[in-house]
Amino acid sequence: MAFVQLAEGELHYQIQGPQLDGPADAPVLVLSNSLGTDLHMWDAQIAAFTEHFRVLRFDTRGHGKSLVTPGPYNIEQLGHDVLALLDALHIERAHFCGLSMGGLIGQWLGINAGDRLNKLVVCNTAAKIGDPSVWNPRIETVLRDGPAAMVALRDASIARWFTADFAEANPAAAKKITDMLAATSPEGYAANCAAVRDADFRDQLSSIKVPLLVIAGTQDAVTPPSGGHFIQEHVQDAEYAEFYAAHLSNVQAGAAFSDRVVTFLSAH
Repeated sequence: MAFVQLAEGELHYQIQGPQLDGPADAPVLVLSNSLGTDLHMWDAQIAAFTEHFRVLRFDTRGHGKSLVTPGPYNIEQLGHDVLALLDALHIERAHFCGLSMGGLIGQWLGINAGDRLNKLVVCNTAAKIGDPSVWNPRIETVLRDGPAAMVALRDASIARWFTADFAEANPAAAKKITDMLAATSPEGYAANCAAVRDADFRDQLSSIKVPLLVIAGTQDAVTPPSGGHFIQEHVQDAEYAEFYAAHLSNVQAGAAFSDRVVTFLSAH
């Protein structure tokens, strides 16, 4: 396991590829997980992505094997964690692909650190996700009930993260992802919920100047396609793609998702 030392603790990461005798100087692609998952939520993409890129995955602060510091967090803080990771690994510029909360981190990077990005992909996200009436009760419950609340969230998340037909046809794949939620630190999860609650990039999107692809899921009730269209409409020349999926389109759309991202990142 690999860790980068931040001021407050260790950030867990993995770097893989390229495979099939690809060039050692292949561009870096950073993958950023959703709220309540870890870097393994991208497992379905690794075979395709490592043919073209050096893939750098990490557990967002408060998730997986990364540091859990007292909350609340904010997206700027999580964005600086990404920049610290790039600095520690001596990576000047990279592609970035983030889903949900990872998509918020991607938007922050595009707005505030575009000089570190080659191209940007934001998936199943919005410039603003939900409102305090959604997030505050969840934060309160998680901090009060701890691991029991995380198990309850896991059971409820299947319907949010996957369409019913996918969850029924692929129970092992769904369970692998939702088990990540049950294993997440309650303190870290609540702190990240606050970061998502407080993020609002609606008035700043036009300052994103790097090439951008927005991906949405047709059946995503958490971040509907309308949020993806909003981002696309406010970033010059942004591209848009939509797949039959709920919130975790990378898992549900699998190869089609991977192919679209590779096509976008590889285009000149």
